[in-house]
Amino acid sequence: MADQDDSSRSGTRSEFRAALLMVGIFAAIAAVFAVVAITFTLFDGDGDGTGDAEPDGPLRAAIVDQLDLTFPNQLFREEATATLEAAGYEVEYIPGELVTVDYYRELATHDYDLIVLRIHAARSLTTNDGQPLQLAELFTSERFSRAHAYELETGQVGSVVYEKGGDVYFGIGPLFVVDSMIGDFDGATIVMMGCNGLISEQMAEAFVRKGAGSFISWNDLVSVTHTDAATLNLLDQMLVNNLSSSDAAAATMAEVGPDPYYDSVLLSYPLED
Repeated sequence: MADQDDSSRSGTRSEFRAALLMVGIFAAIAAVFAVVAITFTLFDGDGDGTGDAEPDGPLRAAIVDQLDLTFPNQLFREEATATLEAAGYEVEYIPGELVTVDYYRELATHDYDLIVLRIHAARSLTTNDGQPLQLAELFTSERFSRAHAYELETGQVGSVVYEKGGDVYFGIGPLFVVDSMIGDFDGATIVMMGCNGLISEQMAEAFVRKGAGSFISWNDLVSVTHTDAATLNLLDQMLVNNLSSSDAAAATMAEVGPDPYYDSVLLSYPLED
C-alpha cells in the first residue's frame, strides 16, 4: 500500500510539472502574439512608423497651370501657393507644357487633397437620348495628332482650338475622366478655373464618380482676370474661413460677383457637401 502511495504522489508531481510546463508554453506564445500586435499597431502594418495618427502624411495640393502658356500670371501662382502653404499644404506647380493627355490620365494617382486646374475649357455639343447636351472639354497642351486612337474612337478625347483657324489640341471630356483616368481622387476638392466647367453637370459628375469630394467651376464663359481673382478669394474662403466648397463658392460670388463680361457664376457640385 505504501508503494502505491509513493507511485501516486510521483505521478501527481509529474502531472503538476507537465501542467506548469504547458502554462509556461502558453504564456510564451501569448507574449509573442502581444509583441506582434504592438508592433503592427505602432508601425501600421507597413513598417513606416506612422501609426494611425497621420495615415496619409501632409496635405498635398497641385496648381495645374495650362493657362500659363497663353495667360501667365505669376502673382496668382505666388498668392495661391502662399495661401495653400499657410493652410498646411505641400504645393506642386505643374507648368502648361506638361499638361498632356497622359498627364490627365495619371492625375488621380498623385494623392492630392486639392487640385486647382488653371486651364482653358471648350464647350462641345453632343446628344443624350436625342437631346442636345453641352459639355466641357478640358484643354491639354498636346497638339492634336493620330495618337490616342482608342480614346478618340470612344469619344473620350476630342480636338479643341483657342480660335478658329488656330492650332488644334487634344481636349479631354467626361468619358475620359471616368474610363481612362487611373486611380481615385479619394475625396479631393477640384477647382476647375476655366470656362464652362458647370455648363452642365457632366464633367463635375465624372470627377465625383472618380472619387472627388467636390467640383467647383463656372457655369459659362469667364475671363482670365476674373477667374484668377475669384479663385484666390475662393481659396481664402475654404482654407482661411474653413467654409465648405458650396458655401465658399457662394461667399466668393457675394464678394467678387459674377463675371462682368459673361455674367457666369461660380458653382460647386454636389450642391450640398
